[in-house]
Amino acid sequence: MSFRGLGGPGSIRLVAVAAAALTIAAGLGVRALAHGSVAKYAGDALYTVLILTLILVVAPRSRPVLAAGAAVAFSCAVEVLQLTGVPAELSRHSVVARLVLGSTFNAPDLLWYAVGAALGWCVHSSLLHRPGRSGRAAAPSAARA
Repeated sequence: MSFRGLGGPGSIRLVAVAAAALTIAAGLGVRALAHGSVAKYAGDALYTVLILTLILVVAPRSRPVLAAGAAVAFSCAVEVLQLTGVPAELSRHSVVARLVLGSTFNAPDLLWYAVGAALGWCVHSSLLHRPGRSGRAAAPSAARA
């Protein structure tokens, strides 16, 4: 399946919503099955993949490089915001804030956000540029003669 064969922004949004749900399930699965650094850093990468899928829900025709760049920029901005202590305070009062904003700055997270953005970019690009599919309707055979 490719985005080009889906027919329009509404279809792309539907695929992006499904990808977001799959990403959340993968994140929960990693947390349940893995521990320590593996779970933490896989979660960081998946966080950025989730942000990328949400960008595609809002802007379904985004180019892969722009969607991935925006996702990694958002993820890094949230991480840097943790230096202020605001997310930590909000996290003490809300589970949602803890999941979305985290609580403490950790520099290696920035690398794993980039890994997630690269993974999301690869998947997004491959769905747009499948070999042998130009996205154009075939010309009628009479027009070729």
